[in-house]
Amino acid sequence: MLAKQYRLTKNKDFARIAKKGQSIFSSELGIKWIKNNLADSRFGIVVSLKIDKKAVIRNRIKRIFRAILKENLSRFKRGFDFLILVQPKLKGMNYYQIEDKLLSLLKKKDLLEK
Repeated sequence: MLAKQYRLTKNKDFARIAKKGQSIFSSELGIKWIKNNLADSRFGIVVSLKIDKKAVIRNRIKRIFRAILKENLSRFKRGFDFLILVQPKLKGMNYYQIEDKLLSLLKKKDLLEK
């Protein structure tokens, strides 16, 4: 489980990132981010009904992302709010493929520590 200080919990935070944040997308996932005035980065994960109608599958995808985020927490630049938007093509991918795709997108936009 990702510690509470690293989670986005309020709808207004999700809306602010969705509206004003910078973004990068691939066919499998999208990432939006915006600076926050905090010492740590926070993360939110959005898995819509378009991915799968079954909550079990959507929750499994969220658990995979939380595990990836927890494992790589020290690699993310501090002071950002991230919104991870899952696309339907991600559904068939395994943990390592998802991790590779997420980290490569973040590296492209220089959001990982050196």
